Amino acid sequence: MKIISRKDWGARAPRSRQTTSWSARQEFTLHYSYGPESQTPRQIQAHHMDGNGWSDVGYNFLVDSKGVAYEGRGWTVVGAHAAPRNTQGIGVCFIGRDGMTDAAKRTVIALYDEACRRAGRTLDRKGHKDINSTSCPGSGNHAWWKSSNFRDVAGGGSAPAPKPPRPGTPAPAYPLRAGHWFGPESADARNHSGYHASARPGIRQIRDRLRDRGWSVAAGDRYDTKLAGVVRAFQREKGLTADGLVGSATWPVLWTAPIT
Repeated sequence: MKIISRKDWGARAPRSRQTTSWSARQEFTLHYSYGPESQTPRQIQAHHMDGNGWSDVGYNFLVDSKGVAYEGRGWTVVGAHAAPRNTQGIGVCFIGRDGMTDAAKRTVIALYDEACRRAGRTLDRKGHKDINSTSCPGSGNHAWWKSSNFRDVAGGGSAPAPKPPRPGTPAPAYPLRAGHWFGPESADARNHSGYHASARPGIRQIRDRLRDRGWSVAAGDRYDTKLAGVVRAFQREKGLTADGLVGSATWPVLWTAPIT
């Protein structure tokens, strides 16, 4: 997920800013701008600073109808979106009205997953109306966000919400023979891509464990190139050989390595 930086969308400098810690973050709060989808982050910032007299745009992030994410105040700066819960909540605004696009929903989910990963735990999902007397973020948007099936969005997976990570959990026994590995389909007989059903439970475990640790991975029982890319990034983070394959060296680290 790419986030357009403040510099790239032409943000004005804030008049002041107050930061908080991840230990204080408890929730992820959804808003809508209640304006046309053609609104820009700069226009919303101007309204907040010049109209409301705030120090900056009120939200931590904004998402447009195409699913493009924009940096607002950022991850650990206190926002101005849902008092008195601005320190506890990360505020994300859909630029538009009720009836978020699937592209916007997927990006909000990705931001939420990243917030949970950084916090090291699952954050509560709230709408603005759960905190203040308001119609924001719209009845339809709110119903989607609070639903247990909020991940069931076209073009995305239906993965469960990230579980509180438990670094140090003993890994189950490596399910393949010595010298074999999980990887994208290839002609090598030692490679297991899920083409044969016997490998699929192991691949599901890999996907589930990466999601539990905060990585954005869709559900499935095949080892495709997208999964290989996530595994490669994970391996680089943990100082492993970054080949995108899960062998006997990478397998236990999915359970035992600290969350970073």
